[in-house]
Amino acid sequence: MTITITDSHCHLDFPDFDEERPEIVQRAGDAGVARMVTICTRLRNEPAVRAIAEAYPQVFYAAGTHPMSAAEEPLASVQELVTLAQHPKFVGIGETGLDYHYTADSAEIQKQSLRIHIEAAQETGLPLIIHARAADDDMARILTETYEARPYHCVMHCFSSSAELAQAALDLGFYLSMSGIAAFPKSQELRDIFAKAPLDRILVETDSPYLAPPPYRGKRNEPSYVVNTAKVGAELFGLPYEEFARATEANFDRLFPKASLKKAAA
Repeated sequence: MTITITDSHCHLDFPDFDEERPEIVQRAGDAGVARMVTICTRLRNEPAVRAIAEAYPQVFYAAGTHPMSAAEEPLASVQELVTLAQHPKFVGIGETGLDYHYTADSAEIQKQSLRIHIEAAQETGLPLIIHARAADDDMARILTETYEARPYHCVMHCFSSSAELAQAALDLGFYLSMSGIAAFPKSQELRDIFAKAPLDRILVETDSPYLAPPPYRGKRNEPSYVVNTAKVGAELFGLPYEEFARATEANFDRLFPKASLKKAAA
């Protein structure tokens, strides 16, 4: 019996997949990937991302403005995000966040955009999907102060930041998502952060088409490869793969209750 797992974050609308999207979804299913959440990073692309989710029972979607695009895109409104969230397969707000690695010059608009997405998560009850890079202090401060004002749910997608930001997120009850980065040979420090986190706060993802885990590193990533990352996660927690997969499935169900295959099939 195939053990099922979920790719909690991928980008099936990206051009990298245009020539073989049905085959990629099929390969994921064959590998035991029962669900995928495909992420819209620019709201003008939401109709195309929504269409992909509507085409496949096992695909759900989220939408927001990626922080690296915040200065290039029209600022989202809370109402716009709340309206999109009414779709039955829309399961999360984002990805949003802060990225000062390449786009520090747009820090202020990124913060404004982030707060809009947080308010939408607070309004809808859907989980916030956070991208954080080279902005740990501002990220921890904004997440903490907004959560204390009005609690919400959140996942730190593709987590590769500091132990301090990880702890700040965990202290708020948030989740950390493990991508292929955690499987890279030089990522021991990151693996140590995940290993110290509670098992019931861990998700797995590909962030495909980026960040393929070994043995596919350097190639285009795809949802079926989330199994490779999850096997590394199982080793970190000293668990059989099947037990780790069951744990991350339970975590995903808890954080993304709207992403139910039973609901989608009803």
